[in-house]
Amino acid sequence: MTDLFDNPLGLDGFDFIEFCAPEKGELEAVFARMGFSRIARHRSKDVDLWRQGEINLIANYEPRSPAAYFAAEHGPSACGMGFRVRNAAEAYKLALERGAEPVETRTGPMELRLPAIRGIGGAIIYFTDRYATLESPDALSIYDIDFDYLPGVDRNPVGAGMLRIDHLTHNVYGGRMEHWARFYERVFNFREIRYFDIKGEYTGLTSKAMTAPDGKIRIPLNEEGKAGGGQIEEFLRQYNGEGIQHIAFICDDLIGCWDRLKAMGTPMMSPPPDTYYEMLEERLPGHGEPVADLQQRGILLDGSTAAGDPRLLLQIFSETQIGPVFFEFIQRKKDEGFGEGNFTALFKSMERDQMRRGALEVEGAAG
Repeated sequence: MTDLFDNPLGLDGFDFIEFCAPEKGELEAVFARMGFSRIARHRSKDVDLWRQGEINLIANYEPRSPAAYFAAEHGPSACGMGFRVRNAAEAYKLALERGAEPVETRTGPMELRLPAIRGIGGAIIYFTDRYATLESPDALSIYDIDFDYLPGVDRNPVGAGMLRIDHLTHNVYGGRMEHWARFYERVFNFREIRYFDIKGEYTGLTSKAMTAPDGKIRIPLNEEGKAGGGQIEEFLRQYNGEGIQHIAFICDDLIGCWDRLKAMGTPMMSPPPDTYYEMLEERLPGHGEPVADLQQRGILLDGSTAAGDPRLLLQIFSETQIGPVFFEFIQRKKDEGFGEGNFTALFKSMERDQMRRGALEVEGAAG
């Protein structure tokens, strides 16, 4: 995707997501079920690198590290993310000039010091200017410097077929969505590209979808609706604060990826009712997708078919996997949205799940 607007920090997509947990072993099975392979271990810290396509997941169990303190507060969670930039030192300097809070990261001998700032919920945003891509897999990256690759390992595993991190959604406290939207605008020159006001049967949420100047980093922000007591509030209580709600991975063939994810044991969210698929042709006439195959797998379809030019998004969600954090798997066919046509149906489905679990009590509602 070409540049959308001025890119002062030289952003160029996500490089990694960092995860933590109070006890070692709480992350690995989740990564493996999604097709990730452990390919390297940090030279001096209790940190592992898991990879699939161009997606890097960091499992950080290092004692007395920011990740360890984050895990003590939030439990198993996503505690940081890396943004690729043209020049890390320059991007960091400009971010501080634009009001970002600096973060001191501890390093050992002969290690890179990644410049970093404080993000939502205290999570860390790192800047990296050494990275490989699917197009240039042999380019020097931070992992070639700070990690030892495991012997005989494939450094570029295909896994389930996921290619890149597409977007990363945060849940924030009521009244804080505007604050964090301004943070991304001020520091990185993000822009708001979507605004949603989703209402279920009993609760609701509002969401701002922010995108970076490079078009590769997308950060939707969610806050609870005015009625309260809904999914965002439940997440904030369980997570003990603001943070990453879900991470979306993109692929070129979601039906094939779903089959591989299923075989690997990834648990998916309950599928929508049959009426959802019965109404697809009415909602998206001439979409051309195999409805029976989508329905069999619970895959959602959104987009537009106006003027005979289908622009489609296929998506499906896992159950919560790391604390209250879950994952989304998507395929874009010229559609750059977030499945807004599915939001209300999905929201109501999650609302029914809350009621089933007793997390949402509504007077007079049927059980």
